[in-house]
Amino acid sequence: MPNQAFRDAERKQLSILAVVEKKTLIWMAQRMPMWVNSDHLTLLGFVAMFAAGACYWAASRDRNALLGVIVALAVNWFGDSLDGTLARVRNRLRPRYGFYVDHITDAIGTFFLMGGLALSSYMSPYIALGLLIAYFLLSIEVYLTTYTIGSFHLSFWSFGPTELRLLLCIGNLALFYRPVVGLFGHRYLLFDVGGAVGIVGMGLMLAWSAIRHTRVLYNAERLP
Repeated sequence: MPNQAFRDAERKQLSILAVVEKKTLIWMAQRMPMWVNSDHLTLLGFVAMFAAGACYWAASRDRNALLGVIVALAVNWFGDSLDGTLARVRNRLRPRYGFYVDHITDAIGTFFLMGGLALSSYMSPYIALGLLIAYFLLSIEVYLTTYTIGSFHLSFWSFGPTELRLLLCIGNLALFYRPVVGLFGHRYLLFDVGGAVGIVGMGLMLAWSAIRHTRVLYNAERLP
């Protein structure tokens, strides 16, 4: 399985904070101690996502644990976003290994995060399950596109993982003041409303991307 046979996909990061984030990550990578490597950062990001889910579970008894979620998400951003940048800055690239490990840990970490939300009493289990399914479906679309078209999309409609982390942090702060909101004459959990919007949004992203990429592949392999 020689490296020469592997063609790395084109990375497309078009989120709102992409330019600032890229410069920040390169600045940090250039100053990272030499004993720290990409695997350390990947593991740190994974453990932080597990900790975020655990803090959501703990928040069912003490809402101050919501602050722990914010800290854990910040640590997750640091590890998950910096690992690849560090490899590129040091020219220590392992494209197949890095792609696989980074995204399998993301998938497992998201499972822990949604599981914690489902147990938090701030989001109903069905909404949390719907979010997890929508995330996995969208992830499958991204990975299929990476394999078939050679284009790896890190964001959709100007939103990427960093923007979603920030929205979740803002939502956590809002839970301290209004965990329940009124809508159309009914009372709903704030995170149920946000989760429902997220499910619809990811569903629309999935449909748009699937139709678009199906057309691209159909035209590329049109039969005579």
